[in-house]
Amino acid sequence: MRKYLILLLAMVFTTSILFMGISCKKEVLPTDKARLTNSSGVNLSPSWSPDGKLIAFTSYRDGNNEIYVMKADGTGQTRLTDNTVEDLFPSWSPDGKMIAFASGRDGNNEIYVMNADSTGQTRLTDNPAYDSFPSWSPDGKIIAFTSDRDGNSEIYVMDPDGSKLANLTHSLGYDSFPSWSPDSKIIAFNSDRDGNNEIYVIFAEGEVRLTDNPANDFSPSWSPDGKMIAFTSDRDGNNEIYVMNADGTGQTNMTNNPADDSFPSWSSDGKTIAFNSHRDSNFEIYTINTGGQE
Repeated sequence: MRKYLILLLAMVFTTSILFMGISCKKEVLPTDKARLTNSSGVNLSPSWSPDGKLIAFTSYRDGNNEIYVMKADGTGQTRLTDNTVEDLFPSWSPDGKMIAFASGRDGNNEIYVMNADSTGQTRLTDNPAYDSFPSWSPDGKIIAFTSDRDGNSEIYVMDPDGSKLANLTHSLGYDSFPSWSPDSKIIAFNSDRDGNNEIYVIFAEGEVRLTDNPANDFSPSWSPDGKMIAFTSDRDGNNEIYVMNADGTGQTNMTNNPADDSFPSWSSDGKTIAFNSHRDSNFEIYTINTGGQE
């Protein structure tokens, strides 16, 4: 099992890191922002479809958290799940045909998948622990997620049918929010193992810490070319969206707003980051134009 994971996650990790270090791009600065949702309920955790045309997200507008989908311009907002308990944290399959999500419908949080039209909702995990934050690998072969089934929150992986479950991290801290690199070889995640939340990456040879700040850095999201990572940080006094090069350099505040901005998700063309913000007195989904990555 461990040999299988090592081969999957990082057969050529050293080459990947050297490439990312050499290929780090210039600092990306935001150009404009757009509000996509406007409802009385909390809207969170946006996730771009692979073709960049749709955004799945979580919304509380109907009295409990459900998975919704909308067009990239905010139109056509449609509820996909309809359950009396919470459905959260959508993640698209790389072919755009399925969505993984977390749900408490069976008494505790488990990982589910469904077709993109909401049909075929199927439970993948079956454990009394808390399973959440699914992240589908870009090659479609693996779903990473967070679970506290071994006593504290760790990063796990499994096949899309729920088989071949394996624990990737083994720390005393809270490891969560896995995000795959575009080549499906590295997973970024946040952990408080060193006293506060920082961004780490995991690969075959071990784990590397990318941020080092007394504030909390969390919810990483890879750019589609694998050269940058967006994340949330409260280092400026409140949660903001930051970006950095994949080697941890060039950490830049993208949002600069006194409200809470969090949970970034990078569009497939690299030009836009979706995120949720409380800047209009309610959590809504926004996008920020990065101006590309020139």
